[in-house]
Amino acid sequence: MRLIEIYILRRIVVMFLAVLLSAVGITWIVQVLGRINFLTTSGQSFFYILKFSSNLLPSAFPVVMPFALVIAVTQTLSTMNQDSELVVINASGAPRSTVIRPVILFSIVVAALSFIIANYVAPYSQMSMRQMIADARSDVINLVVQQGTFQRLDKDLYLQIESRDSNGAIKGLFVSDSRDPTTDLLYYSKDGLVVDKGDQSLLVMKDGEIDRRDVKTGDVSIIKFNTYALDLAEFLSADDKDVTIFPKDRPLDYLMNPDPNDTVYQQRPLRYTSELAKRLTDWMYPIVFALISLAAAADSRSHREARISASFTAITLSLIVFWISYSSGQAAEKNEDVIPFLFAFPILVSLSAIYALATNRQIGVPAVLSNLFKNGSVTPQAALAGVRTKLLNPRSKRGAHEE
Repeated sequence: MRLIEIYILRRIVVMFLAVLLSAVGITWIVQVLGRINFLTTSGQSFFYILKFSSNLLPSAFPVVMPFALVIAVTQTLSTMNQDSELVVINASGAPRSTVIRPVILFSIVVAALSFIIANYVAPYSQMSMRQMIADARSDVINLVVQQGTFQRLDKDLYLQIESRDSNGAIKGLFVSDSRDPTTDLLYYSKDGLVVDKGDQSLLVMKDGEIDRRDVKTGDVSIIKFNTYALDLAEFLSADDKDVTIFPKDRPLDYLMNPDPNDTVYQQRPLRYTSELAKRLTDWMYPIVFALISLAAAADSRSHREARISASFTAITLSLIVFWISYSSGQAAEKNEDVIPFLFAFPILVSLSAIYALATNRQIGVPAVLSNLFKNGSVTPQAALAGVRTKLLNPRSKRGAHEE
């Protein structure tokens, strides 16, 4: 690789990492905030929360990496054009591959990393995160460590304690269970203790009573007890007891050969087929976006041209391509006929960008709109008026030259 190619590659890599880490950081914060209720009420340690939040990161990388690449490439090439570096490269007789080759090589590396993360790292993290959520929810006593407050364990199921000492002994226990539409249950006890017997956890209550109310008749029966044990498994919903694993949580080898006894696979086998198709095509988009960026910004331009059009065009086209791909992936879960399109679409876009590069065609937005973004004094009305004038008088400029 030539020295100038290494120079271009280094600038793109630095810009790519800056954009990628910033975007992933923002995505990670949003994901953590979306689960803030679980993190604050589960009563887990700081390291548990840190481990849980770290499992959110891998799934963000495959989505962010293509956009970080298109921003890095267009920004780097735009800056080099403004500094006349692209002009110097062309004037020195260097081939166009001097600019194109480092971008393509780096996009292939990014695509390979995206494939590995999406098919192996992210599924492992997703399964680990779901297991952690299930374990935390099944550990009911951790949900009630906040003393003096009512904690919602399930719909129409609440639990509150007065205090809990370091030995796990509970003082002042109250449980309200209205999940049965025909009966309301209230448990009171002065003392309590959680006892583990093998795989079973029991909440042993001492010196209390049970109030049972018939919803239809309003009759209330009170049962006083010295000792009463509740199975904590009764406080868990089906979602809390079992870890439901979806196709997006599975590694690539499982998608290729799913377990016939898998409940999700039995109910909706097309979800596995569409997920497999997305896994085999999503990794291509870093290369697709790199080709779009090169078609928009690889050639040098005069400073009189609106350079913002290159970045604007590349990012806009990338967003459109991503939206079409994402929408097609969602539609493929219900319509098997869409699956071939998932493979054909990135190939068609790549061939179109390669054609533009091979024929020295430079994609971009119209000059009037470019001026609108370059010069804030140009109003939208003036921009539209200019477009309308060119459409209504296509020969006016030619006639002026002929005269």
